[in-house]
Amino acid sequence: MSRKFAAIVATGVALAVVVGSLLVLALGHDRQPKPAAASTQTSSTPTNTPSPTPTPTETPTGNAPPSTPHQPAPNPTAAIAQGNKKVLFFSFGDGPDPLWTPQILQVLGKHGAHATFFELGEMQAAHPGLREQVLAAGNTIGSHSITHPQLTAISPARRHHEIFDGPRSTCFRPPYGATNPKVRADIRAAGMVQVLWDVDPRDWARPGVSAIVRNILTHTRNHNVILMHDGGGNRAETVAALDQVLTVFKAQGYTFAAMDC
Repeated sequence: MSRKFAAIVATGVALAVVVGSLLVLALGHDRQPKPAAASTQTSSTPTNTPSPTPTPTETPTGNAPPSTPHQPAPNPTAAIAQGNKKVLFFSFGDGPDPLWTPQILQVLGKHGAHATFFELGEMQAAHPGLREQVLAAGNTIGSHSITHPQLTAISPARRHHEIFDGPRSTCFRPPYGATNPKVRADIRAAGMVQVLWDVDPRDWARPGVSAIVRNILTHTRNHNVILMHDGGGNRAETVAALDQVLTVFKAQGYTFAAMDC
């Protein structure tokens, strides 16, 4: 073999080795997992991360005392509204007021009616003696807290104070009807039952006597709890409307009882 031919063969072998090595590297590279390409588009596939759930606003829809599986809370209207007896439960909030509470007591007395007054601790302290007038007329008193805060939006310490240190009663109506499990738990711990309402004629907004009367007569059914106010502002419309609706309901055979508070 000539030296020239031998050189050619050696060069060919070297090239074959290089080409073979390159093929091995290429094949090995194709077997490696490829990283996902970055995308500038938002994926349409939903994720498993839950979105925050807004807390529902609790709209008062009726007299809804809380209960537990082992110790049901008493309903302050249940024993009074037994059977098919035609009875309604008028209730008044935000008092006692030295001007309007006596006028409402006078209208109730005129019709032989009784009611439940959900009073504020600060109003009782400012107007001593009115509590006794309410009770002496055969009515009952529920607690409406001390200063009328939204109990779901204050600190636990203040909520405890407003519930535990308010007017003495076995019934409690949370201001604005704002309630949640913590509020209900404090009410139970204080030895009281939560009492809301069935009919709200919005007398607190002073829509006019005829509007208040129409709202009550349209929406009230047997055994309903009706929400009205003897405090918190001018209640002349409330007094006049109360007289009218009691006249109508009395003619229909209804009686008007105080809740067992």
